[in-house]
Amino acid sequence: MNRRQLAQGMIAATAWGVAGSATAATPGVASAAPSADEAWATSWAASVQGPYPVGNPSAQPDQSFAFPDAAEGARDQTFRLVLRPTLWGRRARLRFSNAFGTRPLELSAVHAGLQSGGAALLPGSNRPVRFGGAEQIAIPPGGQAWSDPVELPFAAEPDAALLIGRKLAVSFHIGGASGPSSGPMTWHAKALQTSYVSPPGSGAHAAEEGEAAFPFSTASWFFLDAVDMAAPAGTPVVLCFGDSITDGTASTMNGDDRWPDALARRLQALHGNRVAVVNAGIGGNQVVGPREYGPDKPFPGGPSALARMERDIIGLSGIRTVIWLEGINDFSRNGNASFDAVRDGMQAGVRRLREAIPGVRVLGATVVSALGSTSAAHGHAEQDAKRRSLNDFIRQSGLFDAVADFDSATLDPATGGLRPEMVPDSTIGGKGDRLHPNRAGYLAMAMAIDPADVLPRG
Repeated sequence: MNRRQLAQGMIAATAWGVAGSATAATPGVASAAPSADEAWATSWAASVQGPYPVGNPSAQPDQSFAFPDAAEGARDQTFRLVLRPTLWGRRARLRFSNAFGTRPLELSAVHAGLQSGGAALLPGSNRPVRFGGAEQIAIPPGGQAWSDPVELPFAAEPDAALLIGRKLAVSFHIGGASGPSSGPMTWHAKALQTSYVSPPGSGAHAAEEGEAAFPFSTASWFFLDAVDMAAPAGTPVVLCFGDSITDGTASTMNGDDRWPDALARRLQALHGNRVAVVNAGIGGNQVVGPREYGPDKPFPGGPSALARMERDIIGLSGIRTVIWLEGINDFSRNGNASFDAVRDGMQAGVRRLREAIPGVRVLGATVVSALGSTSAAHGHAEQDAKRRSLNDFIRQSGLFDAVADFDSATLDPATGGLRPEMVPDSTIGGKGDRLHPNRAGYLAMAMAIDPADVLPRG
């Protein structure tokens, strides 16, 4: 990328606040509706939470070979991120974030294709992605950018329904005129999905459909935080908002069995390829804490729920319903928040959502028990008392359009903690921490949701 292209890219990717106080999109076709009878619908999301390596990954391989220096980040290398859209369309657009970067993020050779297996792609599926017609873009620190629409001929009807459960691979090269390294990398730590990275200094390999260039693996997503699909106008998007229990801690690596995944399959059984369910969970997230957040003051749980609503909910496309499960971290020894503070925060958050998204449905999810947790910050009696008070508020206040009673679905009445069969860790086969439900627990949570509460008919 030369200096003129860098300057043009910086203009195209307008900076925004770390908390998402204003959104930015590449000018031109990237923001336009796909056609008169279509609209953009967010099909996948991964809330960015801070600069790598600050965060709470699960089942993470050794990253020192791919990223020897965290402060320098990626150095002249290519990422191949694997993700599962919950809705497929004939065209897509991608959102990249440099929210926690301190240098311009220079992306080039961006491609999107259908994963075959590992880092290999289905031959002939890999499509180039443009930004305002250019092959590269520079996103300033704190900024984000949407790509132009990219055609996905393999996802055109009637084949789109056959792709439910298949995975998209988004590949891109890092490095350009301002230097070969990205600097601090904006990331989502807990992908619970294997993606791939080429070695430092290896150059651009995004156009390649084979896997030889990608020896290193990661269990996190970097820079990419949303994918939209062209869908019939009015296609509903259900957004699951929360902490590690929404993010999927203790579920199965590459198993797609977090509770939002199981909910997506339930809704798709009813509606087919006409509904999307996206996950906006961050491990360690809190409703009201921390008070300050930024590249110079990172926190493993990311910005508070209230601080990230603009970016992670309001700035996405087609949101019809939000399911909010959060509060246990506020009441931990890391958060030390009062019940009143979390209650007031939820009221403010719901009010903000209804102001910004007319007609949005907001479901309150009761918080599951952490009593007896092996985590030093969780499991104490004071936390559980606040949790039960918050659940009473969620059930009885009338703030929410409906309630997803996850507590009743997972509670062991004999101990006040999680049911025994929901404790062992699905990902690594360990004992579990009595804080995060396993696959059995997440399935029970998804089955406790009434589809009519999420997407009422009529």
